Amino acid sequence: MDTSIFKAINSLAITISWANPVFRFLAVYAVFLFGPLTLLSWWFARRSTKPTQSVAAAIWTALGTLLAVALNQLIAHGVGRLRPYYSISHVNLLVARANDFSFPSDHATTAGAVTAGLFIVSAFGIRKNRTIALISLALALLIAFSRVYVGAHYPGDVAAGLVIGASIMVLGWKLLHPLIEHIVMLVEKNRSLSGLVIAKASLASARSKSH
Repeated sequence: MDTSIFKAINSLAITISWANPVFRFLAVYAVFLFGPLTLLSWWFARRSTKPTQSVAAAIWTALGTLLAVALNQLIAHGVGRLRPYYSISHVNLLVARANDFSFPSDHATTAGAVTAGLFIVSAFGIRKNRTIALISLALALLIAFSRVYVGAHYPGDVAAGLVIGASIMVLGWKLLHPLIEHIVMLVEKNRSLSGLVIAKASLASARSKSH
């Protein structure tokens, strides 16, 4: 079934070949957009009514994604699934061949982790962060689809990557958020570093109320 769906999606590279440059870009380069999205999420998190928790979630989004990709590498080496173009003849390959394993997809794992993290950040009440999380979700699905479209992965590879990335992000947050929030709180108490946690306008308002 995985192979059948792969062939159906990958055949679109011939049916709608005019879209190939778009999906090639999404498959190769779009993953780098998650960095700016995470940074932007942190920027708005500083304006949250709960900046300590919100900023901690933004920090965990970055750290948790690195952890998810590292664990994904271990899973991939354990499973050892070959890329489609090494197992199937006549694959429409639109990207360079890779020598690593196919399952789960690193790109999809990154996408799933960051998207889950950004939804955690958005839970602390900033509407702009909700929008960023939704943009990340759309981007994650497009990347997952494009990795199959260009012939780099089976559908099961990207589906597993999305689930693994999101699961590690959510479980890690549940386990580690008290520690991360404590560290962020210490940074917040340092007057020279407090701007990393609370936006200047919010910080000035809070200080004026304290006097």
